[in-house]
Amino acid sequence: MENTYFRKGFGLKNEIAGRLTADYHSAIVETLRANEYRLNLGPLTFRLAREFGFCYGVDRAVEYAYETRTKFPDRHLFLVGEIIHNPHVNQKLRDMGVTLLAHRDDGEFDFSGVTPDDVVIMPAFGVTIRDFERLRAIGCVLVDTTCGSVLNVWKRVESYARDGFTAVIHGKHYHEETKATASQVMKYPGGRYLVVFDMDEARLICDFIEGTGSLAALEAKFRHSVSPGFDFERDLLRVGLANQTTMLSGESLGIAEEVRKSVVRRHGPDAAQQHFRSFDTICSATQERQDAVMALLQEPLDVMVVVGGYNSSNTCHLAALVQQHGITAYHIADADAVDVATGAIRHQPIGTKSEAVTAEWLGSSRIIGITAGASTPNNKVGETIARISAVAGVDLEAALG
Repeated sequence: MENTYFRKGFGLKNEIAGRLTADYHSAIVETLRANEYRLNLGPLTFRLAREFGFCYGVDRAVEYAYETRTKFPDRHLFLVGEIIHNPHVNQKLRDMGVTLLAHRDDGEFDFSGVTPDDVVIMPAFGVTIRDFERLRAIGCVLVDTTCGSVLNVWKRVESYARDGFTAVIHGKHYHEETKATASQVMKYPGGRYLVVFDMDEARLICDFIEGTGSLAALEAKFRHSVSPGFDFERDLLRVGLANQTTMLSGESLGIAEEVRKSVVRRHGPDAAQQHFRSFDTICSATQERQDAVMALLQEPLDVMVVVGGYNSSNTCHLAALVQQHGITAYHIADADAVDVATGAIRHQPIGTKSEAVTAEWLGSSRIIGITAGASTPNNKVGETIARISAVAGVDLEAALG
């Protein structure tokens, strides 16, 4: 009988290595790495964060998708949503003949075109229990690229549900990873979850735990962010904190501490451990990229460019981190956002969901910081540097010899 579930790769790394290099390698990035992450180009100095771009989980997911195409050259390949939040990488998969499955109007993924003879790749964010069960029922081959850091969060919220604690998840309720994480608690009959986006939302929960919040206000605010049948009076008596792996770690830890304090004030310090649990579930790669940005900000910078998909949570948080420390940050989805002909930059302003174009953004800036989200390949970082150089009138090829 054919094995229809794969999670550990197909042992085809050597076969796909050349294609991965061709698709994602950057000589410019390698030059920066060899020069202590610094590059002087005439009037410009580029400084690259020491941790940036593809993390281990993304590397694995992309490699596994390429291996899948090699393993099943004659099968129809589908991908649930996007493999990662990067438009360039997802387009590469489309070019390889992978069909990206979209949501129907009711919010469910449309699996109507998938047959038992097909192969379906599950993304690095994972999929919900419901979607996994729907795919298993079809009988198709499943290739699971779910990141190990995400799986660790799943184990944590499962343990909360098993022990009768509500999982309070710091994340975006509409994000694929958070949806998949929240679904894990539903394995248990009494499983409950609540998703908080930021400290302001967390404080509403804290007020209610302490007996001062409005039930009607909570029900209205979190109507899209709680498990079915959620009862705030019952389900906030015992809570366990977790988070989407790509959130700002300082905020996640701060939210956990505020909730802990409220639980102590409500139940007393001796009984707090019976009502509160918390574990830092930010992934190490997310933390390393945030730390690298903070280190970069310790030295003079005129402007920062952050490269990564607009729907990439960790990229958005990197850009926000820069802006919080007083440096102008431009979050661009791809290198072509830097318009060499006009000198303008197309970007997503921090804290918004809309795109803007800023003319003459480079101005007199001479020291330019560069970083990239965990879903951004090196070639897009290198292309960004090349295009910024061109805007400044620098001949990159000549400068690099």
